[in-house]
Amino acid sequence: MPNSFLEALSQKHSKPNTFPSTTAVKELFIDISLALFPEQTQRHFGCVDELQEAFDQIQLRLTRLLRSMQQHLEEDARTLAAEYIQKLPEIYRVLLTDVQAIMMGDPAAQSEYEVIRAYPGFYAITFYRLAHALFEMNVPIVPRILTEYAHSKTGIDIHPGASIDEYFMIDHGTGVVIGETTNIGKHVKIYQGVTLGALSVSKEMASLKRHPTIEDHVVIYAGATILGGETVVGANSIIGGNVWLTRSIPSFTKIYHQEQVKILQ
Repeated sequence: MPNSFLEALSQKHSKPNTFPSTTAVKELFIDISLALFPEQTQRHFGCVDELQEAFDQIQLRLTRLLRSMQQHLEEDARTLAAEYIQKLPEIYRVLLTDVQAIMMGDPAAQSEYEVIRAYPGFYAITFYRLAHALFEMNVPIVPRILTEYAHSKTGIDIHPGASIDEYFMIDHGTGVVIGETTNIGKHVKIYQGVTLGALSVSKEMASLKRHPTIEDHVVIYAGATILGGETVVGANSIIGGNVWLTRSIPSFTKIYHQEQVKILQ
């Protein structure tokens, strides 16, 4: 190995790690998810007191995790942890609306238990909503670790900064990409391979709205790509499969991609 290469690596290794490990982040928020949804685990709490103790321990672990990165936080770690725990009932309520959206929107869904236990779309949405609450509290790095963990498990890439309202459904999900400044309204359904992205990836646009707005009751079918911060998909619209959209459309619009298919025998 060249000595210059090793010296450069050594300098990085000698710097203190001021962020928690990915493993610690992942394990804590998996435990939060399992406490909220016992459908995903065999470990159940038998009474209210046991649940209270479990959330007290979660709050303590979150405090320690945030304290390890205190220099990057705008508030005291203990205050942030307590504030986050108070957000969990509302996060849970909204997640239950997502379960209902899947039950109403997918004929193959047999029960809420099945959706919570087995649907990758719901799993990705769960970790997005847990991460988004931290993102709104200006906690760095950790929200992205959470959504990238869900991305690795499901193939669904949701930036924690995206704003997604209740009754959200992702069907199948593989290949879905939702960018940081995306706004999604209520009762929106999207299928696999959908991209809600930016027209430009210029670094100068980092502080601007770069991703589209999807209003209420919109359906976006597989493979559709919708780009641009000024692009608004009006309420109650349907975007067909493989559509490429870079301009706004009014409410109650249907857009389909058509191409000629020739069969040679």
